[in-house]
Amino acid sequence: MKKLALLATALAMISSSAMAADMAVKAVKAPPPAPFDPWDIAFGAGVMNDYIFRGVTQSNHNPSVTAYFEPRYNVNKDLQLYIGTSTESISFANRAAAEVDVYGGIRPTFGAFAFDIGVWGYLYPGGTCQFGAPFDTAGNALGAECATNFLANGNVMKKDVSFFEVYGKATWTINDSWAFTINEYYSPNFLNTGAWGNYSSIIGKYTAPSTVFGTSGVGMYVSGEFGRQWLGTSDSFYGVPAFPNGIKYADYNTWNIGIGFTYKVFTLDLRYSDTDLSKGNCSAFTSDFTAGGTTNVTPINPGGTGSNWCGAAGIAKLSVDLTAMSSLK
Repeated sequence: MKKLALLATALAMISSSAMAADMAVKAVKAPPPAPFDPWDIAFGAGVMNDYIFRGVTQSNHNPSVTAYFEPRYNVNKDLQLYIGTSTESISFANRAAAEVDVYGGIRPTFGAFAFDIGVWGYLYPGGTCQFGAPFDTAGNALGAECATNFLANGNVMKKDVSFFEVYGKATWTINDSWAFTINEYYSPNFLNTGAWGNYSSIIGKYTAPSTVFGTSGVGMYVSGEFGRQWLGTSDSFYGVPAFPNGIKYADYNTWNIGIGFTYKVFTLDLRYSDTDLSKGNCSAFTSDFTAGGTTNVTPINPGGTGSNWCGAAGIAKLSVDLTAMSSLK
């Protein structure tokens, strides 16, 4: 009997301990899921030895600084709305010293495919009219400012060259290493020249494994782009005697290839860029105030000035990119 009593007591103690353990486990509630915050802000800045836009320098091959600010609203994990602004220092023939961009759009994602559709405005405040005559080549009267400001090489440029583009991008992320993007931009009045502009390109990017530099935290990528810029006919402001009502700008190809290194929020990008635009057509297109010579004659550049703004260039850019949701927590 004593053995049975002891056995019963032991079983009761074990059962009580098990029940107590169950009660303790059941008493701990799972933490509530973190509330979904749809808002985020991306922002950053950079410095580069040359500001190249579609193969053409915007800073006269001099250093440029840039910064951007982009509020974002995530409707869900597969759809983002955004607006933003960015600035870059430039050196234009009309003496504008800054580019101020304003943009907005949507970014839907479908599995491995990410899209970006929006409108981008390019503003160039502070410009002055560069012409040197009261009438353009078609006989249209120009303002007094145009008659008193002129470039020694004969190039001309409007006071306001602001314009906008609509764009669409599609990125296919194959895996952690490979991604490809196609881009399409269209403007009905590129650089306010009166000529329409259409730019298409394809970008390939290879991202190295995160362990490529061991445990240092340094990442690496290699990327390249090939694009083509199509351009229409300018208005009479940019005309020449043979084409007083406007010139048909030359279409051109552009390409770049480079390597980048990342560390936390920092990126160092080293890149080579070039185009197939001739020096004569480059001078007519850019109104380069440094263009010179008389041997680069083309149908739209009878004066023969030549510009190196569209030729080969090396770009080194150091940038920092942050988001409020991840970088500031």
